[in-house]
Amino acid sequence: MRIMIRYTAFLLVAFLLETLTSEAQPKSSYTGTININPVRVLQAGKTLYVEMDIILDHVKVKSAGAVDIIPRLVSASDTLVLPKVSLKGRNEYLTYERVLSLMSLSERSVYSPSYQVVRNLKVENQTIEYRYTLPFEAWMAEAYLDVQKDECGCGEVAWMEVETIDTVKLDIIPFPYRIVPYLAYVQPVPEPVKNREKQVEAFLDFEVNQTYIQPEYMNNPLELAKIRAMIDGLHVDHDITINRLDLIGYASPEGSLAGNKRLSEGRALALKNYLARRYSFAPSLYHIVFGGENWEGLRKALTDLDVVYKAEIELIIDNYDGQKRKERLMKLQGGEPYRYLLRNIYPGLRVAICKVEYHVKNFNVEEAKEIMKVRPQNLSLNEMYLVANTYSNGSREFINVFETAVKLFPEDDVAKLNAAIAALSRGDIEMAGQFLDQVKYRELPEYANAAGVLALLRGDYDVAERFLQAASDAGLEVAGKNLKELGKKKANDLEIKSRMINE
Repeated sequence: MRIMIRYTAFLLVAFLLETLTSEAQPKSSYTGTININPVRVLQAGKTLYVEMDIILDHVKVKSAGAVDIIPRLVSASDTLVLPKVSLKGRNEYLTYERVLSLMSLSERSVYSPSYQVVRNLKVENQTIEYRYTLPFEAWMAEAYLDVQKDECGCGEVAWMEVETIDTVKLDIIPFPYRIVPYLAYVQPVPEPVKNREKQVEAFLDFEVNQTYIQPEYMNNPLELAKIRAMIDGLHVDHDITINRLDLIGYASPEGSLAGNKRLSEGRALALKNYLARRYSFAPSLYHIVFGGENWEGLRKALTDLDVVYKAEIELIIDNYDGQKRKERLMKLQGGEPYRYLLRNIYPGLRVAICKVEYHVKNFNVEEAKEIMKVRPQNLSLNEMYLVANTYSNGSREFINVFETAVKLFPEDDVAKLNAAIAALSRGDIEMAGQFLDQVKYRELPEYANAAGVLALLRGDYDVAERFLQAASDAGLEVAGKNLKELGKKKANDLEIKSRMINE
């Protein structure tokens, strides 16, 4: 019941607020003059700015009176009423405050506040700066601003004096020009024969001075499984022909070179015998190679270790050869560093490498398209390029081919250049820059065009023009189109800058 009484009281007060001056009053509710001075109605990006000055020239609102100044955006298709400025006399303002104080939270949530409510008590000159922003919508491009004055609060048009401001139109600031880059990919040179090689390192464990592999000894099960996995992956692929297996044995650099050679070759031979029992390769495919004493492996192992006398050990390795190097290591600091190497580093230098040389059959475009889905590593760069061109230029499938190619051929300049161009096509200028920086041969016009597009997207117009002009001079047609894009972008930047300065 109390809620109902309170709500009824609120309605009565609200009714008084809106109708206090609405009883037929042919006379104005204020003295003086109210003028509207439009400042601007401006679109900037996705925002519309409505700005005007409301000039009060000796305005005095009667105690029980009010004047609402209501801006509107009007077009042929739509009208939008903007928040009003309300001038209120003494009693009317007190009623307004009372209504606000009686509002509940739910009532406040649906209440549309005024832009500004002014308690007009004194006769004086005053300017109210009206500055309002709202999201820009397409229909506003044809809109104009008018202002209504309501002196009764009744909403009757007959009681309103309408002042249309047709001189203020929407001032459309141009959007930043969106560059449309024109890109050219490089077709890789075809491979008549696709020769490939693959290798895996195995740290096999042998008993002291022994060359016989015990498959279950220490860590051998895991290391031998690595070799078998590589060979199995190639052996079962019917598109691959294995041409050669190199079994390379490396020795840790202690003892005599002759002894190390005997041990490493013997251990490589043991690996060959192990594989021969499991695969039906012709014996002529196997080749036993002595890789030497593994000084390079020792130098690499020291890089990641924090050990005493590390710098002295590295100096000896870098400045001495053969037996002299070994002797100096053994004598360093009474032999303590050498004993550490024997225990902790040298066992890991006795490595066997199984390297497989093979070739992959060539594919036509339709075959390559299917292989791309399951075994892309069997394709050449040229085959991948032909697959890419079966898709729409710039499509996700098209770009995926070039991004896969650079993963499979990370050292190839053409693969890196095409990956950079693919990154540019999807707007990833950071990735494009990384790939372009890795390209060593930079004489191709496609490189200059890609570098020019990258500079253009970064806003470096001088660099962009230099690269694009070089590509155009080399006969690359798309570079000329990019030079036109550069011209449009520069002109657009100047126009925006000019507008901003004028504003």
